[in-house]
Amino acid sequence: MTTRTSTYPLRLPRSLKDAVEKLSRKDGTSINQFVVMAVAEKVSAMTTAEYFTERTSRADMETFDRILNREG
Repeated sequence: MTTRTSTYPLRLPRSLKDAVEKLSRKDGTSINQFVVMAVAEKVSAMTTAEYFTERTSRADMETFDRILNREG
């Protein structure tokens, strides 16, 4: 299986680029790998938050309370 990729010119403030270089070196990855993983983590976090927000809107609180308060 091959993963299709594309390029994106990224402009970073010098201080942030320096921090990424330092952290990627410490992590044992390339700057590119580090940035890809950081973006993937952010996308995952935002997608998860959206999922739970949508899921919460469909909750039936009466049923929840009934289940939570049942004996046994």
